[in-house]
Amino acid sequence: MTGWSVVIFLGVASIVIKAAGPVLLGGWTPPDWAKRVLVLVSPVVLAALVAVSVFSSGGHYLIDTKVIGLGAAIVALLMRAPLVVVVISAVAASVVARAVLG
Repeated sequence: MTGWSVVIFLGVASIVIKAAGPVLLGGWTPPDWAKRVLVLVSPVVLAALVAVSVFSSGGHYLIDTKVIGLGAAIVALLMRAPLVVVVISAVAASVVARAVLG
């Protein structure tokens, strides 16, 4: 198989797998307890990804300027700032911390 045939095969397989769920479970609705759990899955996975990204590098734990940026983002969120302001404050805090701390 050439490289492109593998890409095409995996693309088609991905579409088939994604389409199988709604086709096979189209009329099924999860119970209420499952809905409550499923609502919490996305924020928990996102928080775990952010924590791993901020507090580790190359398999080692570290605390660097990313933590300061995360802290600035948390403060902006607590102040109910718009998302754009949250992102800009996190980036600005990280840049200033990197410039000051080296």
